[in-house]
Order: sequence, then structure tokens, then C-alpha cells
Amino acid sequence: MAPPGNRRGATSRKAQNSLFTGYILAGFGALIGLALIIVSLIQPSFMSGARGEARDTVSPAGEAAAALRTRSNNLFSAIVGFVDAGSQNADLKREVELARIRLKESEALAAENGRLRSLLDLGSSEVQPIVNGRLIGSSASSSRRFGYLGLGTDDGVGVGMPVRSERGVIGRILEVTSDSSRVLLLTDSESILPVRRAEDNVVAFARGRGDGTVRIRLINLGINPLEKGDVFVTSGSGGYYHPGIAVAIVTDVSDDGADARVISDPAATDFVSVLPIYEPEIVETAATSVEEPLTTSVAPEAGENAR
Repeated sequence: MAPPGNRRGATSRKAQNSLFTGYILAGFGALIGLALIIVSLIQPSFMSGARGEARDTVSPAGEAAAALRTRSNNLFSAIVGFVDAGSQNADLKREVELARIRLKESEALAAENGRLRSLLDLGSSEVQPIVNGRLIGSSASSSRRFGYLGLGTDDGVGVGMPVRSERGVIGRILEVTSDSSRVLLLTDSESILPVRRAEDNVVAFARGRGDGTVRIRLINLGINPLEKGDVFVTSGSGGYYHPGIAVAIVTDVSDDGADARVISDPAATDFVSVLPIYEPEIVETAATSVEEPLTTSVAPEAGENAR
């Protein structure tokens, strides 16, 4: 026999029961909420304890969330700060490098101004320079040591004139043109300069060695009185150099003299002064005495050929 067509299954009854229970619970919850609202309106302090308990319950979770948020912000800030610090460090390094370059340039300008002031002070002494100028070059690859000036006869420069810096003697003019001149440096192997020890009258000759130093040869041989550190100045003999200009300082003592380094190094000199010859008449007399023997020796031969 077939079951009746209007018979409901067990699954449908369960669904209906669940739906009915849900409606009942929803209505019951709505009534409770309404009651709580009415109570809170009538007597607000009644629910304060419950609210406090609820806050205490969720407080640890809130603190943990706040700490996590703070750490996240700190981490992000640290990353951003690290990136910014890298770029700022690079900028600071560039600024420091530029500052060092500017400092060195300022020191160089100060040193150059000091040398120029020293040359101006030379002009206020008894010996008035012919002209001041720049030492534009010097040779250093051979035994011959020459310097070059951008000054010539148009500036009043002549052959034989001494050349000095603010520290001491450089050499003397060897050749001159209208706009330039060549200087025989003290360290040249053909340079011989009469000198004396600054503290007394020990006289000697300073001869260039071609290696940037000079050899001090004593005139009076015997016990060598020289010591390391002795300073030699021009003696004025020979007529070219004015007396009392610094020349060299002793570095090594030998039996008949000493080795010395020049006080005014041409390689470290920018500006120089060209001085007048100390005693032109002596220089002219010496030049004439050198030429006379040649003239005397040639004259008889010329006379014999004429006969």
C-alpha cells in the first residue's frame, strides 16, 4: 500500500523545530536587550560594574594589540631612518671632503700671501729689489741646475744679478732676453759662492753638487770647526751677492768641510726678487782681468802674422 502523499519526513520536522527555536531565542534576546536599555536609561550606574568587568576582560588583548602596533611603527620608523641616515651620511661625507679641499686651498693662499709679504719686506730693507716675479720653472733631471724667470731686460734684469726668495739665495742671472731670463742655481755644479758661517768669520766656498745640495769648502785648512746645523750666509766677496743672505745649513761634516742643503729650495719657491749687483765695479774688474790675458796672448801672434 502506498504512503499518503501529505506525509512529511523527519528532516522537515527538524528544520521546522530549529527555525522555531531560533525565533524564540531571537525574541528572548531582543527582550533582554530592551530591558538592559531601559535599565541603563533609568539607572545608568547599574551597568557600570559589568562594563568595568568587560573592559578588564578585553584589556590584555588591547594592550597586546597596542604594543604590536607601536613595535610595527617603530620598525617602520627605524627602516625609514636607516635609509635617510645613509643618504645624510653620504651628503655629510661630500660636505666634509669639500670643506677639506677649501681648507687646503685657504692654507695655500695664506702661505702664498706670507711669501708675498716677505718679498715686500725685502723691499723695505736697505737693498731695494730691481723687480719681483715668479720662478716659472727649474731643471731637475741633470747635473746642471737652472731656473727660469718670466722677467727680462724690459723689467730691468741684467746678467749677474742675484736672485733670492724670502728664505735666502736662489742663484744669479746667467742669460737674459727681453721677456725672460735663465738663473744659475746655487746647486748647479758650476756655481761657486763665497760664504761665511753666520755666527763668526769662518769663511768658505759653497759649490753646487748638481744633486740639490752644496759642498762647503773651507779656505783655511786645519781643524774643521764646522758642526751639523751651522748656517752659512753670503760673505759679500766676489761682488755679486750682498752679504748676510742665508745660503745653506750643514747636514754632514767631513775633514775639509761639510755637505749642506740650500735653505731656499727652488722646487718649493714661487716668488723671487732680483737684486742689483752688490759691487758692480769689482765684477767689471774681474771680467776685464779675465779678458786681458787673452788679448795679450793673441797680440804678438797677430803682429808676427802682420810682419
